[in-house]
Amino acid sequence: MLHSRVLRYIDEVARCGSIRGASERLNVAASAINKHVLQLEEDIGEPLFERLPRGLRLTPAGEILVAHVRRTMKEYNQVEAEIRDIKALQSGEVIIATMNGLAGGIVPKAVATFGARHPRLKITIRVMFARDIVQAVSDGEADLGFAFNLAASPQLETLWKMDTRLGAVVAPEHPLVGMETLPLASCQPYPLIFADRSMQIHGIVADAFAQAGVEVEPTYLTNSIEAMKCLAAAGDGIAFLSKFDITEEQRNGMLTYLQIRDRAFGKNVLSLVQREKRSHGLAASMFAEEIMRSLRTAME
Repeated sequence: MLHSRVLRYIDEVARCGSIRGASERLNVAASAINKHVLQLEEDIGEPLFERLPRGLRLTPAGEILVAHVRRTMKEYNQVEAEIRDIKALQSGEVIIATMNGLAGGIVPKAVATFGARHPRLKITIRVMFARDIVQAVSDGEADLGFAFNLAASPQLETLWKMDTRLGAVVAPEHPLVGMETLPLASCQPYPLIFADRSMQIHGIVADAFAQAGVEVEPTYLTNSIEAMKCLAAAGDGIAFLSKFDITEEQRNGMLTYLQIRDRAFGKNVLSLVQREKRSHGLAASMFAEEIMRSLRTAME
């Protein structure tokens, strides 16, 4: 920092009220500090301190200068922090814990975009169940958690949240395509693709059919979102997923999302979380922004 020594000397003399006190605090010879103070007073043309029997007191000119010094030093500390953050973007790692459907769609897209701008930064994607995601972020084993229906935790801070209702996901040529909304009963004649009981959406879908009074028996059960999407794209089967599960497939014309009539499905909340009350690095914060930007784009 330009003239950094002089700024520190002036600030410390003002705080201590004496050259000797500043000398002891800074571990610098009192004569050296006094020399710089006198030189600065000569340059400015005004005394900065009143010399009193028991020490020094700022003059009006000194008060103006010390206020400037402290603003300058504060701004410089911020600059140093920003430079450290830039260095952090040249190395290091960001870990995001997510679910397999999101890991096959919106997450890798955000990772690729972010990675192109910061090629030296390592991004790790870990696929987990919702309960394990909460634990991983709470324990600091992951920087970010991105998943559906995460359990509330005082250790987590929510950066983004949205209710993303499930809908019917079908191939573009499916006979039901063209209907503005679907009653659940209209899905009954077709092969149904359900998540198995290890996944939260199994209960959401099964409860919706039960409450609608529609008896169904799924043709396919799987704990893989990718398998559900492939089965739907391959024939006339119907999977039940959110729009965010099929962002890439919908963009590429492989799958279509159809809204279920009367909002039959319960809430399916997608959240991006980080650990509460923790110092978060710039890289993780910037990657979180990239995820949220991708989400806003997907909603357009």
